[in-house]
Amino acid sequence: MSGTVVLVVLFAALMHASWNAVVKSEGDKFLNTVVVVTSAGLIAAICLPFLAPPARESWPFLAASGVAQVIYLVLVAAAYRSGDMSQAYPIMRGTAPLIVAIASGPLIGEVLSLQKWAGIALICGGVLALALESRRRAASNRAATMFALINAVVIASYTLIDGVGVRHSGAPAAYTMWVFVLNAVPLFVWTMVMRRGELWPHFVKRTRLATIGGVGTLGSYGLALWAMTMAPVAAVAALRETSILFAVAISAFILNESVGPKRLAAVGLIAAGAAVMRLA
Repeated sequence: MSGTVVLVVLFAALMHASWNAVVKSEGDKFLNTVVVVTSAGLIAAICLPFLAPPARESWPFLAASGVAQVIYLVLVAAAYRSGDMSQAYPIMRGTAPLIVAIASGPLIGEVLSLQKWAGIALICGGVLALALESRRRAASNRAATMFALINAVVIASYTLIDGVGVRHSGAPAAYTMWVFVLNAVPLFVWTMVMRRGELWPHFVKRTRLATIGGVGTLGSYGLALWAMTMAPVAAVAALRETSILFAVAISAFILNESVGPKRLAAVGLIAAGAAVMRLA
């Protein structure tokens, strides 16, 4: 992978960890998620008139992605409501790229080199080691583990869908904006129906966090999709999971969740995997 693509994906990883921290930071985790996604959808809607539309061939992928990502966001909120970010996040993010790597060959015809497989294995192994260590410390949070594992399959699904869809679009920026508009509308409507009167007060109290989270999730996924037009989907998906490096730092220094030596060792594996991917 080129140095530019690697740096872009690493920056996307930082943004991804940041918006997840916004969701986990305080209050109702589901409403936090809705506020962040709605904010991202509004930003995307404002940008769309200034962008060339994606090709028609990409619209079926956008529709499928929209369904998958709404499910993903609901499961993110459920996982974080059930347990620590430091437990749920590694399971979700560590299992998904391995599924993508295994499925990308038969489904989209991408063949990975041994070096890329080595990088993916190191990154996924490090992330899953973090998850196992968190599970030992918090065995009571089995619900968080369940939600996270289910979400890993959902993440792998929309990653493959969007990896192909953005290539058909001919317009990665516009494709990304439509992804977030299509995500925001059903989630917003469902929340207004099911939790009438709660969303607006929640948004007013967390306007700054909503803006930061909205920009973070929009920018993170947009950069990752652009990278998927330049490199194999599985490689980008795995490298993006270096977000766990930033998530560990955020959970330790901002959310005040404990970080021990085993986690630091796992982080070392992830960093080594990123280095291997850079050389692949």
